[in-house]
Amino acid sequence: MSAQDFLHASQNRIQAWLECFLQRQNPLSADLTAAMNHAVLNGGKRVRPTLVYGAALACGGTLKAADAAAGAVELVHCYSLVHDDLPCMDDDDLRRGVPTCHKVYGEATALLAGDTLQTLAFVALSEGGLEPALTVRQMQRLAVASADMAVGQGLDLAAEGQTLSLQELESVHRHKTGALIRASIFLGAMAAGCRDEAVLAALETYADRLGLAFQVHDDVLDVIGDTSKLGKKAGADAEHDKATYPSIMGLDAARAFATQLHDEAVAAIEPLGCQANALRWLADFLVARDH
Repeated sequence: MSAQDFLHASQNRIQAWLECFLQRQNPLSADLTAAMNHAVLNGGKRVRPTLVYGAALACGGTLKAADAAAGAVELVHCYSLVHDDLPCMDDDDLRRGVPTCHKVYGEATALLAGDTLQTLAFVALSEGGLEPALTVRQMQRLAVASADMAVGQGLDLAAEGQTLSLQELESVHRHKTGALIRASIFLGAMAAGCRDEAVLAALETYADRLGLAFQVHDDVLDVIGDTSKLGKKAGADAEHDKATYPSIMGLDAARAFATQLHDEAVAAIEPLGCQANALRWLADFLVARDH
């Protein structure tokens, strides 16, 4: 199986799960329900739930056992996108190739949609069917990751127009982007019942390097990418005067850095053997994608 095949299968699986899950929620506010569906069900790469599935398989688990965790991380991710796109944040008009949530439903409803999606992520985990100790560990890790994302967004906003060192930029992105990617891998491992500390440490290193590589490549795509493929406006980082890896390192050096981080991520899971193939495929895809 290729990375594209696994990603496509994971996208279809989590799409069906998300549709079913959202249909079961309180429908009393029609606008809020529509806004949440708009934010969650309108596509996206579904990278984070696919990482959950890959980690579960790497630890000898099943996709079914990882469904709730995969759904939970995607709900948190979608909430963060809704809030990031608001005028008081990044003020974006386009997400996943369609108008952003607040452009369609208004700022107040978009804000409530994000709030609700974050809360529902923990409802999803509570319904995952794992033994309580594992569910608690999942909930704690996802909560910390969600808080770290907010810290990262705060750092990112404060950095606009500022000159950052590479260390400072890395801190921004280990919080804003990396926290949820690391949590995705951990939640997948917990869904498989993994308690082997050596395996968990290997997966944590993989997730740490991959999360940073993902962001470096995202920064590169903002420079060289096409809006029609990205699903969001290309060149937005420069427009907002944001510090990025290409702006600090140069474009070629940033590309080389993404490749280096990819190689370190893949090396970390070498001891896990063929069970970790899905994670290897995903690492390859994430630093070669054009969107």
